[in-house]
Amino acid sequence: MADIRVGIGGWTFAPWRGSFYPDGLPHAQELAHASARLTSIEINGTFYRHQSPKSFAAWRDATPPGFVFSVKAHRATTHGRDTTASPDAIDRFVRSGIEELGPKLGPILWQFAPTKRFSPEVFEPFLAALPATLNGRPLLHAVEARHPSFEDPAWVALARTFGAAIAIVDSDKQALRGDVTADFVYARLQRNSLEEADGYPAHLLDHWAERLRRWSGGQGVADLPLLAAAASPRPLPCFAYLISGDKQRAPHAAEALLRRLAHQQTLPA
Repeated sequence: MADIRVGIGGWTFAPWRGSFYPDGLPHAQELAHASARLTSIEINGTFYRHQSPKSFAAWRDATPPGFVFSVKAHRATTHGRDTTASPDAIDRFVRSGIEELGPKLGPILWQFAPTKRFSPEVFEPFLAALPATLNGRPLLHAVEARHPSFEDPAWVALARTFGAAIAIVDSDKQALRGDVTADFVYARLQRNSLEEADGYPAHLLDHWAERLRRWSGGQGVADLPLLAAAASPRPLPCFAYLISGDKQRAPHAAEALLRRLAHQQTLPA
């Protein structure tokens, strides 16, 4: 089975202090604490401003061996009026210091505004501009495109052509699809809730644990609708992040999902 990593978005959030973080834990130790309890974190501060190579190196050194970050690309790469004009912004972001994460660098998430419509003439050049490697290290690219116009088999075909993962999103704001378009799966789970004991609806966590195990084991997932024909099943590394909803409960939901994965038996084919 391929690796399954589960985490949250960022690690600095005041309501987590005294709940996920022990009372009195110095803020400088929050990343170390979070990375000891989870297996990945999606860095979201990189979406708002470029970080320094020194910061990436510090985050690398604050986390345990085997931990992996995903990195949310700067909004200048995706939120301009014309994405065909973004190759320079893409290059600037990729070369801003993310290589300092070393083996802890996981996928890069390119998130588009909900108003950005699908156009093959726009998105083919964008995907073509995403670099396959950085200083000899392969790069993984995930794309979250939120406008309803992306409900199009042509979008799935285009993402597969360039080996970019279409982010699988569990949210009221967009359709949940299970199309696999890359050599990994990237899921963003957005139903965190203060009303749930696990921080997320328990039956949904059960379903997500099963799906992640199936993708990881190369067994395929049959309970999610697809826009295009299913890809041939093969073992796929999986990244799942508990994002949005009642963010206060995100770390608890991530831990609940990790517990399910730890105790779940290998599923039948």
